[in-house]
Amino acid sequence: MAVRGGVLAAGVLAVTIAGCGSAGDGAAASSSSAAAQVRTIVLINPNSSASATSSMVELATAEARGAAKIVGVTNDGAPALLTTQQDMATAARGVVERGVTAAKEPGVAAIIVSAFSDPGLAELDSAVSVPVFGIGTEAFREAAEGGRAFGIATVTSDPALVESFRQKAAELGIEGQYRGVRVTPGDATQLVTSPDALDAALRDAVRQSVDQDGARAVIMGGGPLSPSALRLQPQFDVPLVVAVNAAVRSALKAAG
Repeated sequence: MAVRGGVLAAGVLAVTIAGCGSAGDGAAASSSSAAAQVRTIVLINPNSSASATSSMVELATAEARGAAKIVGVTNDGAPALLTTQQDMATAARGVVERGVTAAKEPGVAAIIVSAFSDPGLAELDSAVSVPVFGIGTEAFREAAEGGRAFGIATVTSDPALVESFRQKAAELGIEGQYRGVRVTPGDATQLVTSPDALDAALRDAVRQSVDQDGARAVIMGGGPLSPSALRLQPQFDVPLVVAVNAAVRSALKAAG
């Protein structure tokens, strides 16, 4: 697959995952006809990292398995990594603006807000007619299925942000299953630049969540951390919930 840039609407920068097709007018016509029948799910990355957008779009595309086209939108002007409640508040406005623009595009069946704290989710959901999903909310719901105890492994240590995770569990009616957060040590902005270091730190956090907190599922707390969850899953018997994938599954169900 190749990653290419494009414009979704009104100058909003988008990233889509495109496969290789056959040459020729007939193939092009067939491809266009098939594309017209495929639903579009817009994935908004609330931070300003284009590489994080590309990574999450690739994950979402694999999860969709051709049932939908995933279009990624980067929230330019927001911080490159959202680690505090203030970062989330800063990002929320851009998420809503970009989501409202995206919802006007033909064929858009759902929108995903792809940051773990779901910045702007409620406001965007109220402003558009298409279904809107937050990767944090959908990850919580999936982790708690069947009454399962669950925890979170993340790189975010901001106390207010960590407290917001407990509040989300309470709002969803699953606080009794919530086993808390395990945070990686060190500077999060540096850690996420090294996949090996990130994997090692998150591995320790997951083990603590399972062995010390009693979690029977562990959410990888952040869209950019999703690739680590996939790499680490073979090392654990408990499921590592990939927030992006959980939201894609919910979006596909809603889109019909």
